[in-house]
Amino acid sequence: MNLVRRTLTAAVLLGVLFLIIQYAPLWVFFLLSQAVIVAALLELYALAGRNGLHPRKALGVLLALLVGLPFAFEAIPLEAALFAALLAAGVAFLVSVDSADKLDGFPAAFAFTVFGPLYLAFTLDFLYRVRLEFGPFPLYFLFAVVFLGDTGAFFIGKPFGRHKMTPTASPNKSWEGSAGGFLFALGGAALARWVLGLDVSLAAALLTAAAVHSAAQISDPLESLFKRAAGAKDSSNALPGHGGFLDRIDSLILAGPLFYFVVAYLWR
Repeated sequence: MNLVRRTLTAAVLLGVLFLIIQYAPLWVFFLLSQAVIVAALLELYALAGRNGLHPRKALGVLLALLVGLPFAFEAIPLEAALFAALLAAGVAFLVSVDSADKLDGFPAAFAFTVFGPLYLAFTLDFLYRVRLEFGPFPLYFLFAVVFLGDTGAFFIGKPFGRHKMTPTASPNKSWEGSAGGFLFALGGAALARWVLGLDVSLAAALLTAAAVHSAAQISDPLESLFKRAAGAKDSSNALPGHGGFLDRIDSLILAGPLFYFVVAYLWR
């Protein structure tokens, strides 16, 4: 891995992300989040295609955008959007599976087409809701916890990792790296709380970091299972040194929604 290239890519991505979160209108952040979700979804579908599942990409993108609408427009109930997505998928497959020779691939194609938007759009759109309801600072807190946790796991796990944590999903991840990630995540939480001046106790910030980092530790290797099943190291090569969009946001898939619920119901 080229550490310089990885660092430069991360610096550019974080710089652009900061400018959009901090200064751009909310609709710009929403559109950016939809673009990232669609890019990650297409990478996920490509991995599924290598396993012979053949999800309907165009339909899946439409479903992902449909699921995202309630996050931007409060008048649209989330449950209504989820039902509409399921109904639309049912109609599309009912029309397209019009011969007996298409039946064999139908269950897997339908299941993965619908799963993709739930796995990525339903989860990652909570990041926009955090920005919408609580402003940019809690979002920076989340990124500090997740990204510093990932960084700590990498720098501690690489030289000191001896005991494999999830050998099937992520052969390079170790319990030693996980412990280092926890320490970095807690340190990032304490630092972010102080720098951002968040109105939350240190104990609450550290407990939040522990919960969010735990979710990220599940989310990351879960995404890796899709890659391992497809025989791929990365979801794509779109981001130099980081693989694909799915690789870059994998920790946030489960950590983001959990963080929203913690802030919404426990920080107040």
